[in-house]
Amino acid sequence: MSRSIDITLPRLAGKRAVVTGASDGIGLAIATRLAQAGAEVIMPVRNPAKGEKAADRIRGLVPNAQISTRALDLSSLDSVAALTSRLTDEGRAINILVNNAGVMTPPTHQVTQDGFELQFGTNHLGHFALTQGLLSLLKQGAARVTHQTSIAARSGTINWDDLNWDRSYDANKAYRQSKIAVGLYARELQARSQAGGWGITSNFAHPGVSPTNLLAAQPGLGRPKDTTAVRAIRVLSRLGLTGTVESAALPALLAATGPASTGGLFYGPQGPGKVGGAPAEQELWAPLRSMDDARRLWEASERLVGVRFAV
Repeated sequence: MSRSIDITLPRLAGKRAVVTGASDGIGLAIATRLAQAGAEVIMPVRNPAKGEKAADRIRGLVPNAQISTRALDLSSLDSVAALTSRLTDEGRAINILVNNAGVMTPPTHQVTQDGFELQFGTNHLGHFALTQGLLSLLKQGAARVTHQTSIAARSGTINWDDLNWDRSYDANKAYRQSKIAVGLYARELQARSQAGGWGITSNFAHPGVSPTNLLAAQPGLGRPKDTTAVRAIRVLSRLGLTGTVESAALPALLAATGPASTGGLFYGPQGPGKVGGAPAEQELWAPLRSMDDARRLWEASERLVGVRFAV
């Protein structure tokens, strides 16, 4: 695959963007490109030192970049509430929200601070609570909200009878569920915005396959060394058979900034196997098609998070 794959972003001067998971990998690439296009970029991060290092890297690449960090741990609803409260107090509209952060396949069943299975709680419920908590600012900014799903969501289902995988944990099935949930939420947010006249555009993207840190050594997740999969992906990326981190950021960037990237649409790489290549609109995968499932997920998420969100 060509290493020169790229897209042109519109000028984003005067726009305020929030990108989760921007301290490394695809999120950092997304934040960098948004800053280069002139947006003010907020990077909510769990590790302040790592976040500031990433922000400094962007400042080194983008003279006069408007870049700042905020504290956020998506595995804690208290942390999510603190961030939404702080941004609300700042009183500035948000024009772009990219829900990019995530965790992948901890080998043992782990839970968030609120008792949710870690992947479902972080990848979906944390972003659900964040987005819902920012709805007033997103309305003010006529925002584009882009949700990052995964190629893993091509198959699988929502484990409706055991959303938190308490009875029988399967790391890969739980990861697929969390990313299916991301896509279903994106679709239901668009439907409710359109029906209610909220002015928010919600779409979603997947990055294909690239050598990020999702499958790298993460002792905190119970993964003491790099997985075989991530070592293979690094080799394939060097050979041009999968995407790079930079090309993997492009579908979300197209979804978040493309003039024709309207609500409810799904974006991803168009190369062989959809693992790399230029970004474009894609057909919905089977697990993402049911709006009945999307509504059911929204209602279940409200119950689990414990708050009903009004606009």
